[in-house]
Amino acid sequence: MIDVVLLIGRLLFVALLYLFLFAIMRTGIGLVKGQRRKEKTWNLSVEKGPKELRGVSIVVRGPVVVGRSPNADIVIAAGYVSARHARFTLMGANLFVEDLGSTNGTAVNGQVIEGPTSLKSNDVVNVGDVAIRVRHT
Repeated sequence: MIDVVLLIGRLLFVALLYLFLFAIMRTGIGLVKGQRRKEKTWNLSVEKGPKELRGVSIVVRGPVVVGRSPNADIVIAAGYVSARHARFTLMGANLFVEDLGSTNGTAVNGQVIEGPTSLKSNDVVNVGDVAIRVRHT
């Protein structure tokens, strides 16, 4: 009789364990799906500048460097652009741009920036005559 009770107890324990694990998996998958749906991304689109750059669009997932150097993420082959001219950086859900000590400076909506500057959707960042529109989608 005790053997039957122990067997039933073990089966109930295993069933409860599987139900618990199933509930955790469902919750975890729901959280991941919810985070992906709510996640907004920042996009950089070159609107004005050399023909080969116009229409270029980049999703910002990490630092994006703009400059004349071939190692830059957005390469602008012009004499008025420094090798490492400006950098876009994500900090949490916010996007910042900073001038990296360039000779001619970087402007946001026509205003020359001094240090890291927070950006809003539809701001225009100017590196010389190249205009980069920032969008938060």
